[in-house]
Amino acid sequence: MTTTNPAASALRHALVVRGGWDGHQPVETTALFIPFLEENGFTVRVEESPAPYADADYMTNVDLVVQTNTMTTIEKDEFLGLRTAIENGTGLAGWHGGIADSYRNNVDYLQLIGGQFAAHPGKAPAERIGEQSDNYVPYRINMLPAAADHPITQGIEDFDLISEQYWVLHDDYNDVLATTTQAVRPWDPWHRPITSPAVWTRQWGQGRIFVSTPGHRVDILQNSSVRTMIERGLLWAAR
Repeated sequence: MTTTNPAASALRHALVVRGGWDGHQPVETTALFIPFLEENGFTVRVEESPAPYADADYMTNVDLVVQTNTMTTIEKDEFLGLRTAIENGTGLAGWHGGIADSYRNNVDYLQLIGGQFAAHPGKAPAERIGEQSDNYVPYRINMLPAAADHPITQGIEDFDLISEQYWVLHDDYNDVLATTTQAVRPWDPWHRPITSPAVWTRQWGQGRIFVSTPGHRVDILQNSSVRTMIERGLLWAAR
């Protein structure tokens, strides 16, 4: 006679899809959150490509997709599998280029996410040395009034970072919780400040999507405000 362990049957299932540009530390950054997911009742499967998205039988049982996969491509059947799963209730969450700069070859993915990385204006030209740090600038994350009572952002105040500040192309279907404003510096060609969403959610069918543009590398994800929002965002997005 086979018996079912109630605790095991209550587990939810998370799929971590990581890869792409190594500068975003996809292995190290996802490793920060896998123990958190396990502590909160998820089994965790880790994959290095979006191929599992095309497996409809598997995706039916995925409660949360955590994606950090920068500047790569996605096949049509993989994208359709991801979107169908989300429409049926699977959550999708991620940070920085791992979700907002993943699959430039697929405009339907851009619509699904609601925001696409466009630029991260950097230091003055004379200060650049040809390294990632050329794009590290001090900037502020401004929490919007909607953030005060939201389960992802409740209790978090405006805070400052020194990292890549994302200029994001976006639409107004996003529920924006925080923004960041790119200033005009003497060497910039734009003529007024540009405000982009920094943290947002999105409902797609029965599924929830969570995006944080802060999260360039491990050090930024270890910032207490960033890490708290992402951990809460993972739980909020999950089925």
